[in-house]
Amino acid sequence: MTDRPLTLMAVHAHPDDEATGTGGVLARYAAEGIRTVLVTCTDGGCGDGPGGVKPGDPGHDPAAVASMRRQELEASCGVLKVSDLEMLDYADSGMIGWAANEAPGSFWQTPVAEGAARLAELMRHYRPDVVVTYDENGFYGHPDHIQAHRITMAALEMTAQDETALTPKVYWTTMPRSMMRRFGETMAEFQEDMPEPDPAEAAALAEIGLPDDEITTWVDATAFSGQKFDALAAHASQGENIFFLRMGKERFGELMGVETFVRVKDVTDATLPENDLFAGLR
Repeated sequence: MTDRPLTLMAVHAHPDDEATGTGGVLARYAAEGIRTVLVTCTDGGCGDGPGGVKPGDPGHDPAAVASMRRQELEASCGVLKVSDLEMLDYADSGMIGWAANEAPGSFWQTPVAEGAARLAELMRHYRPDVVVTYDENGFYGHPDHIQAHRITMAALEMTAQDETALTPKVYWTTMPRSMMRRFGETMAEFQEDMPEPDPAEAAALAEIGLPDDEITTWVDATAFSGQKFDALAAHASQGENIFFLRMGKERFGELMGVETFVRVKDVTDATLPENDLFAGLR
């Protein structure tokens, strides 16, 4: 054993992703004295601008949006008590099919080896015991989420032979299908005028997440759901796109208090299913 603190590293694509998928575990483990490191890969420049100005509309300034979203990200990290924030500052690639996907310098256009080398240096510096990122589809197919997955897995390969940077446990964020159904029901409740999705869209939504019995790790962070809600609220410029803020803290905690993951690497032989990302490490 050493006096080095246990360390969690979460690799996310955009400002606000840290709160949605891992706000609970970041807050919980920070409260338990674990070092929490957030790596945000893009600048978020394809988000809404002041007044809700959308990307591509007159007056949308990606550089100004990126600056605003960095401030919001720092505020979110303050709420979640994140120990260390690292920003790779690649240009936001936008949603799938957007012209920004092809823009030189966008995260989607960045060679995986380049992004992975930068992330590997951070892994060597922080020596995380647990790394969390997205699955190979970026959970729902967003180009930057997919790229974050790719550079994370490549960076882990780069550091696999480095004993001082070897990561014992790796997880991908996910959501059980039962929770996805509850989420859909809640959206319908709070958006009574929400149109019925077309069959193809409904089928695609039904494939998001995993069957409950394929979830390896269920972390109860309900006690920290208020912090998670406040961290999301810190991203005020994107409030129109953050449905969860409409339901209030109590309902939010009921729906979003447990965060779920698939364990894809483990050298501790911790029993599955587990309720702690650090099971076997303490």
